[in-house]
Amino acid sequence: MVTVNIGMLHYVLDHVYGAFVHRTKLSPPFFSRGWGGSKLDLLEKMIKQLFPQQNWPPTLVQPVWKTVWESQTATLREGFFKTPCDHELLTALPPESHIARVAFLAPKYTPSHKTACVVHLAGTGDHTFERRLRLGGPLLKENIATMVLESPFYGKRRPLLQRGSKLLCVSDLLLLGRATIEEARCLLHWLDCEAGFGKMGICGLSMGGVHAAMVGSLHPTPIATLPFLSPHSAVVAFCEGVLKHATAWEALRDDLSMHEASMTLDEVKERMRNVLSLTDVTRFPIPKDPSAVIFVAATDDGYIPRHSVLELEKAWPGSEVRWVRGGHVSSFLLHNGAFRRAIVDSLNRLQWKESPL
Repeated sequence: MVTVNIGMLHYVLDHVYGAFVHRTKLSPPFFSRGWGGSKLDLLEKMIKQLFPQQNWPPTLVQPVWKTVWESQTATLREGFFKTPCDHELLTALPPESHIARVAFLAPKYTPSHKTACVVHLAGTGDHTFERRLRLGGPLLKENIATMVLESPFYGKRRPLLQRGSKLLCVSDLLLLGRATIEEARCLLHWLDCEAGFGKMGICGLSMGGVHAAMVGSLHPTPIATLPFLSPHSAVVAFCEGVLKHATAWEALRDDLSMHEASMTLDEVKERMRNVLSLTDVTRFPIPKDPSAVIFVAATDDGYIPRHSVLELEKAWPGSEVRWVRGGHVSSFLLHNGAFRRAIVDSLNRLQWKESPL
């Protein structure tokens, strides 16, 4: 009888999927136009200044809403607002990304102070609201609303010359993250001060989970923080996991060679590690209530190695790691139930905000 190692099959599936999507000529690689020049220098400086100066409260955004549909029990609205990024960041962002878009699915009749709301951030390749709305929709019966942010560089905010999710420059990755963090923090502030929700959370899958961890870390009060299938740093994704095969290493080397002495590919990869170390979540402060942090990780993830998840748990004592059986792709498709349970459990570990008089 032949025994099949299911875990290995999941791991192989990640690599087969990655090879099909990233190593064929169907789409260009990441960072085909190089590092980003002066934009990269700006982003490195801005990220280093992200803390301890955390600029709270942030700008109070005022989304302009339209109702997409409503039922007897729920309402889905979509809104837009000008990204609250400061002038330097706004100048670096492509014009297509200047207007942020959100979807907001909420129970119709439950008072907001008795309702929780979770902001869902986009993973790599998630250009629409639909997948995250499907994840959050069943939580309505738990009185949990869902707010979905469209990332800069994605969806209707995608630059004209960018194909799919393949960011043109390394600086775009840092820019996407920095702007997403700023916008998510402003939306949490709006949910708290304007909408009056009793509990709040932030979640994301893969790249979105890294951003969610950063936002949860910087928030001044306890919120549910839920990174799903997420590394502790973008270094892991682009230098160790499947995406290393989707990176334009030769273009990055050529770009550096225009300004410095000729470099080997190994030296280019070390330069990438140094730049992306700015995204290391373990450098960020421990969230105000680590017990409300739940990581959901996959046992056989070809994109995110196990050691990366354990580094997050070690950096944030009191947080919880939950393992689902599968790889990155299969868990993304099959384990929405585990993600929803984590959202409910994390919110249950928070106290309700005092209700208005």
